[in-house]
Amino acid sequence: MFALLGRIASRRPWFVVLAWIAAAVVVVSFAPTLETTQEQSEFLPDHYESVKAIDLQSASFPGATTPAALIVFERTDGGTLTADDQTTIADVAKRLGPELGAKTFVQQVVTTGPDGSPNVSQDGVAQIGVVGLAEGATGFDPQAFDDAEQLRTDLDDLLAGTDLTALTTGSVPQGLDSQDSAETTLLIVGVATIVLIVGLLAIIFRSVVICLLPVATVLVVSPIATGLIAWANEIFDLRADSSIETIMVVVLYGIGTDYILFFLFRYREALRRGEETKDAVVDALERAGEAIASAGGAVIVAFSALLLSSLGIFRAIGPALAIAVAVTLLAALTLVPAVITLLGRALFWPSKAWRKEPEAARFGRAGQSVGRRPGVFAGVSGLVMVVLALFALQFNASFDFNSSLPDDVESTEGLKTFQEHFSAGASEPVPVLVKSDDGRLDPAALKTYAEALGKAEGVDQVYPPQVSDDGTVAQISLVLDSDPTSDTALKDVDGPIRDVAHSAAPAGTEAYVGGTPSVFADLQKAMARDYKVVFPVAAIVIMLILALLLRSLVAPWYLMAAVGLGFAATLGTTVLVFQHAVGENGLIFLLPIYIYLFVTALGTDYNILMVARLREEARAGREPRAAAAEAIKHAGPTIAAAGVILAGTFASLMLGGNAFFQSMGFALAFGILVAAFVMSMFFTPALTAMLGHAAWWPGHADEVREEKVDAAP
Repeated sequence: MFALLGRIASRRPWFVVLAWIAAAVVVVSFAPTLETTQEQSEFLPDHYESVKAIDLQSASFPGATTPAALIVFERTDGGTLTADDQTTIADVAKRLGPELGAKTFVQQVVTTGPDGSPNVSQDGVAQIGVVGLAEGATGFDPQAFDDAEQLRTDLDDLLAGTDLTALTTGSVPQGLDSQDSAETTLLIVGVATIVLIVGLLAIIFRSVVICLLPVATVLVVSPIATGLIAWANEIFDLRADSSIETIMVVVLYGIGTDYILFFLFRYREALRRGEETKDAVVDALERAGEAIASAGGAVIVAFSALLLSSLGIFRAIGPALAIAVAVTLLAALTLVPAVITLLGRALFWPSKAWRKEPEAARFGRAGQSVGRRPGVFAGVSGLVMVVLALFALQFNASFDFNSSLPDDVESTEGLKTFQEHFSAGASEPVPVLVKSDDGRLDPAALKTYAEALGKAEGVDQVYPPQVSDDGTVAQISLVLDSDPTSDTALKDVDGPIRDVAHSAAPAGTEAYVGGTPSVFADLQKAMARDYKVVFPVAAIVIMLILALLLRSLVAPWYLMAAVGLGFAATLGTTVLVFQHAVGENGLIFLLPIYIYLFVTALGTDYNILMVARLREEARAGREPRAAAAEAIKHAGPTIAAAGVILAGTFASLMLGGNAFFQSMGFALAFGILVAAFVMSMFFTPALTAMLGHAAWWPGHADEVREEKVDAAP
């Protein structure tokens, strides 16, 4: 099959290249825009309590949902607000309503508390305006972010000439700043990734053309992948997190460069044996194609397994990245060979070093050492990973997304100012919804219930109950003594507050706790369920792929065990660095799933490449230990180059100035280095050498075949 692809690409290269360009034009012309969301409740199934509370609140109290934004007013001199200042603030708030610009997310701006008094801090220095959502607005669509930007402009205009200043914070402004931060991160990551890949390829191949090959390939692949993802999201009603576009840049460049390297090393070796360009392309694809396709298949399966997740964010991210990898894989097997055919030996210009096979002395010595003492290398590399994996048990999931925003954006500064003058929980009161099962609610019972809620641990203040027009639903807003987006608030809501809300609810009623901390608590539960389902299913399917590729029931077990150990070691090291060394309270809850997505899937890539080479050396007549030595000598440079480039690509995420991307960039870069230089280079070949022919049971994949001993890597 792969030889056939090679013949098509080498005999009809212009046809293949033009077909890809035409596909890109069609997709760009007709595909919808890829839309993302930051509304965490959209990622949860309907049966969770927080979602039920949101639905009940929207139905019974339209327009009284969670505040979309907070405006923090202060005097420019930092002094106490005067009566005239408060009058000006009230006038500004009134003019910021729908009549000013007809903003889609603004219903009204309220600067007074439930008792009608001004929302002024106890020290008299700050006053807040609460921005309510307009009916039907979610606060997390692109138009709301545009409106939030206009809101800031309007505030500057209205406060010009006064002694007042204002900062906006809350969900919509934070979403706006997060979006802007993500765009900045995307630009930084994109530039850093291209510079890194071009630089490393220049060192490896000393060729201008090869340096530009991944960039040119991604320019064709990226719009096709993005368009297909947008179509899939529209057809299956999937909504991806806003980080997906940044992650896709890394995936397309990183994985694409890996697969190009797998092919290029084989192609260069074929040329060194004296083959002509077209024959070398066919030979390289025939030898490397199976490993590339199997590696890509394992990654696609790992990503697609997230369809089993109960969380919308993972169900969207998984297929999106699977589509991106599938398109990249297809390009590596068709577009890249066609382009290389057209370039011929000019591919290596201006270098002529490709004509001479390097000695690979370091990898040769490493291979000989592993071949002589496989038990020592398997034991030491395994022990290192086990020690690091122990720290994974201390992983503390954090849902504090505010900590992921840069310190210098307005919403972060506004939140900091707000918390300096008001109770931390006042930025977003937590609603408790009570629904009667048999008629109107009893006001006396509601009052008693509100008093009970006020005594729950973590509650600082309770607002009087609000009753719906039909009298069957009541909303009691709780002001927490901690930031509603913090991990402390999550623990309080998921523990004592929900316990009291359920146990003290009036007879004949049902209570639901809503708000951001309730959403996070339910996300935590959903994640725990997903880890028990998604990971095992992905592991089983990847093992089946390995079994089919290697014709063995033994090798897939220790290969997957190695990948699992690499996952745990990566998470453990990240915990060690960020929670222990840096002093972070926790790591964003999404981190383990991203480590799973990339370290597990791509670690399997490198294992597949190494084991495929081990099989090839065994088929050439070498005994297990000698086969391991030769496999490391020949496949080692490929894996090392791919690992360094991909790790560097992921490390570029750390340049975004975002705490989430910093921890993720470190984790993924470290995980890839472990997969390439510990698992694939030492652990896997050492175990295979120790097991010998038993590693290939019950098949005979290592049986001697009529192949050249010095075959290309």
